[in-house]
Amino acid sequence: MGGAVFFLIVGLYFLFACFAAWLFLFPTGRELFAATLAGCGVWLGQNLFLLEKVSINTMTSFGHSVRFVVKETGNRVRKNYLLLLAFVALLIVPTLIALLLGRRVSLDGFDAPLRDVNVQIADLLKGELLVAPLALPPAVFATQDVLLERPMLVSASRNWELLNADFKQLLLMTFKIMKEKYGYDMAIIEGYRSPERQNMLADLGARVSNAKAFQSYHQYGLAADCAFFRDGKLLISEKDPWAMKGYQLYGEVAESVGLTWGGRWKMMDFGHTELTQSMVLRK
Repeated sequence: MGGAVFFLIVGLYFLFACFAAWLFLFPTGRELFAATLAGCGVWLGQNLFLLEKVSINTMTSFGHSVRFVVKETGNRVRKNYLLLLAFVALLIVPTLIALLLGRRVSLDGFDAPLRDVNVQIADLLKGELLVAPLALPPAVFATQDVLLERPMLVSASRNWELLNADFKQLLLMTFKIMKEKYGYDMAIIEGYRSPERQNMLADLGARVSNAKAFQSYHQYGLAADCAFFRDGKLLISEKDPWAMKGYQLYGEVAESVGLTWGGRWKMMDFGHTELTQSMVLRK
């Protein structure tokens, strides 16, 4: 189908180019085209004249005005038809090509490939509604170690109720499997993110975020940044071997329930997961 459209565009463009060359290179072509336009103007003027005869006085004045406008337009077209044709071509041809052959543009990393969903886990989700854990004390997110890794974390939202309902259940299932199967306690360090906060983080540079407002699933409650909770402390580190093993397991589990894991992006974000949905991000 795409090939047929392409050849159609090429054919139409070829015919248009031949017509334009005929006008530019052959005086008889220009004369014939001008005569055709003039004939159209005469025909239109005659019909307007007949209409003028059968109309009332008010229509007579209107008819004169229309004839004058048509006549003046015809004269201008005859004098500047080459310029008019060039303008129409420049206006229409690129637009048609862009519409027919254009591709959707998106930021790198946000359109991760869809992965197979574990059927058994999907079946469990249909019959089980998981409940979000109690919120951790704010002091947990304000320790010196945490602030060294994420200095802006104190003001982040960790409210489970602001997350999309489907994403919330998938993330809770991921937390449950990580705890029961691998012994990792997990916590959200940032969930929903306002457009204002997203722009603020983007202004800090790509090392923090390469997405502006509404270019991130955080604004739609479809993404969360998570970390591990060990010995009563929040651990956000890529240097700790235990944490790195946990991130790898976290990515595998998250993908098995249908989530996208940021650890596979070019700018890796090991604690990030999101529920990719078409037509959500308008880039």
